[in-house]
Amino acid sequence: MLKMYEQEHNMKCRFVQDIAGLVLILMTAGVGHAEHRASWMQKAKWGVMNHYLADWIAKTDNIPMSVERWNQLVDNFDVEGLAEQVKSVGAGYYIITIGQNSGYYLAPNPVYDQLTGIQPSKCSRRDLVSDLSAALTRRGIRLIVYLPAGAPSRDRLACQTLQWKDGADRNLEFQLRWEKIIRDWSIRWGDKVSGWWFDGCYWPNTMYRYEQPPNFASFAAAARAGNSASIVAFNPGVVDRIISVTPHEDYSAGEINEPERLMIRRSVDGLMDGSQVHVLSYLGQTWGMGQPRFSAEQVSEWSRRIVQYQGAVTWDVPIQPSGLMAQVFMDQLKVIGAAVAAVNPEISR
Repeated sequence: MLKMYEQEHNMKCRFVQDIAGLVLILMTAGVGHAEHRASWMQKAKWGVMNHYLADWIAKTDNIPMSVERWNQLVDNFDVEGLAEQVKSVGAGYYIITIGQNSGYYLAPNPVYDQLTGIQPSKCSRRDLVSDLSAALTRRGIRLIVYLPAGAPSRDRLACQTLQWKDGADRNLEFQLRWEKIIRDWSIRWGDKVSGWWFDGCYWPNTMYRYEQPPNFASFAAAARAGNSASIVAFNPGVVDRIISVTPHEDYSAGEINEPERLMIRRSVDGLMDGSQVHVLSYLGQTWGMGQPRFSAEQVSEWSRRIVQYQGAVTWDVPIQPSGLMAQVFMDQLKVIGAAVAAVNPEISR
């Protein structure tokens, strides 16, 4: 009798496990690419990116950064002027940095302030992301935000209070805090933000590939807390071919320094291993700085090639403290926009 009971009990356990496994498979499919969150990028074709960073501005102007000066800069950022520039070149989306290594950010975040204890806050008074989104939305342009996957490395207090350890470390305590910070911004912005681009995911196995959170799933969930349709990309660094690092991202980060070396292989309908093909490079001498390093014809040809694969391409351009891009780069962007607009991905490959 006892043996029969044990057999019946084991069958029930296996049934429950099978159901749990099926549910997990369905959940994973929903989290990843079955919903095709990033399919809109194929229609948008291309976008413009700006690095608006406190330490970069301070270095260029040779003027020390302070909370007061940062707030003055953000307060005077010309969102309407920039949005009109992006529209005039025909870009379908726009990417801007929330912040990076300095610890200065261009939107309020009370959770960040509470966790770091930094006063006065280095998060700007003005919510530049919300204001940019409003200006861009009126012109039919989507907004994606950039944020590092790690703490601001040049802010010692932030690194200490957030318990950040640089290098190949699990960083469990840090990641739990960072996800709270990301979640606060995501909920604040809701559908004003269409996507996130996370930089510096250099140790994906060490930091994120775990069954228990924090992991890639919880990281992506924090970014989508305010908008379940928000697309997410995790950048493992500079790679000359398109790759996807996890099923929990919707499009490839695609960072590449030399676009002429780009390889797009084994993509199907604009997807690479389930991730929307996306490439990101820069028009200046380096990221966010310098004069144009390529001719308009070169960058137009590279852009066309990516779009022919039903991919999307983003070009980083230097930005002035006013929030506007210089005319020399606007001239290149207009040529890119015209070239890309003429591409029909379905018949051009």
